[in-house]
Amino acid sequence: MHQKDHFPVLRIQAFSQNPSSDCTVLFHELHGERAIEEAHKHDFLIAILFERGAGTHTIDFVAHPIQSNQLHLLFPGQVHAWNIQHDTVGYQLMIGQELLDVFLTNLRFAAAFYHRHPVMDIPGSTFGHLLYEFKSIQQELHADKPFTQMISARLGVIGLLISRVAAALFQDTDIYSANPVLSRFVNLIDQHFREQRSVAFYAAAIGISANYLNMICKKELHVAASSLIQDRVLLEAKRLLKASRMTVKEIVFDLGFYDHANFSKFFKAHTGMTPSEFK
Repeated sequence: MHQKDHFPVLRIQAFSQNPSSDCTVLFHELHGERAIEEAHKHDFLIAILFERGAGTHTIDFVAHPIQSNQLHLLFPGQVHAWNIQHDTVGYQLMIGQELLDVFLTNLRFAAAFYHRHPVMDIPGSTFGHLLYEFKSIQQELHADKPFTQMISARLGVIGLLISRVAAALFQDTDIYSANPVLSRFVNLIDQHFREQRSVAFYAAAIGISANYLNMICKKELHVAASSLIQDRVLLEAKRLLKASRMTVKEIVFDLGFYDHANFSKFFKAHTGMTPSEFK
């Protein structure tokens, strides 16, 4: 069932100097102080390379300090806000739906992995390579007739460079690359979390038993399968409370809870606050 989007959604055309044209990739330089305090989301992916950085970038309610030689990834649908300090220099690629698959394929690991690790410290030599590819895309976009295949190829290289850094930095890459069941489970949760809270539903959709799905989650992520479902519901509740104009009553209905009391009990058990206090 298609769900109405309750968030302020910024589309890639809004950032183009020619909004009427087909936008596939945009490049922007970030210099100096700026702040976006109202949480919102995008319908495109953003990759930000900070050459010099200070401030805070909040992605899905987790505040990440902005530092030099960092990469930040923001996926479509994630809620974010930031407060960038005056001495910051960064380079931002906005990747629209037309070329997003090229980029995601070359990232190698599932999107869920990068949701867990949206910020990476980039070693000096790799940072130089990434910056070269970012600026090469910028130059191609400024050409009289931008060569889309060249831009696509450079996005692929960027994805591979990011994957190599991720594999060196983090210990859980094999969970998402070697276990397709886990990736499938996470994707199904994203699609059905409003209507389906039962582990048995997801296990049946994957074609395994609920016990086996639970065993995989405990082995790989050290949590019960039901916890992943609850975490996704909680994240959406936070997003709606903070970044939408919905009332708590509307959120209760949207997320499929029986009533306000049931939702409040769930939310307070996981956050220590009532929904109204969080909002």
